[in-house]
Amino acid sequence: MIAYIDGKLTYKDPTYVIIDVGGIGYQIKISLGTYSALPDGERCRLHTFLHIKEDAHTLYGFMTAAEKETFLHLISISGVGPNTGLMILSSLSVEEVQQAIVREDVRTIQHVKGIGAKTAQRIILELRDKIKKEVMLTDAGVLPAGAAHNTNRAEALSALVTLGFAKNVAEKTLDSIIKREGGNLSVEELIKFALKSS
Repeated sequence: MIAYIDGKLTYKDPTYVIIDVGGIGYQIKISLGTYSALPDGERCRLHTFLHIKEDAHTLYGFMTAAEKETFLHLISISGVGPNTGLMILSSLSVEEVQQAIVREDVRTIQHVKGIGAKTAQRIILELRDKIKKEVMLTDAGVLPAGAAHNTNRAEALSALVTLGFAKNVAEKTLDSIIKREGGNLSVEELIKFALKSS
């Protein structure tokens, strides 16, 4: 098991990064929360989870131990694979996921693309007690965000297309979000709004 990777961030995309460690580039799938917290082109450390299937070895990376822990809880649920777990953490922050589970808020979890009512209920039922204990023990902070409007829109559009949205639908959704919420949203916020409105 690879617990973390520490190296130079050589490529950054809303869905994955490449980190150079001693001349080897590790491609690591990430959530939007991790994406917005990463520095550009600097040394960084990501907590990782290695998912092994017959046809692929995929690394998933997280900026905080709390995000990794939440991811591991989510993928322990039947019907929630690593990509779905990452989609949940891209749509909702760790705190939002925890609050939804503790409050038994099925609707919030169900708003994530690809999550049905049964899966949302299963997540809450199986994780409620674990998360309640953890929320009592820890208090996590909220990530700061904000950057140039056009760049953020372009990056959000790219991420949404990568996540399976049709480009024209993603563009219309982003434009209506910017019109409604204002032009100073971060990439992460834009994508979250788009995922919730789909």
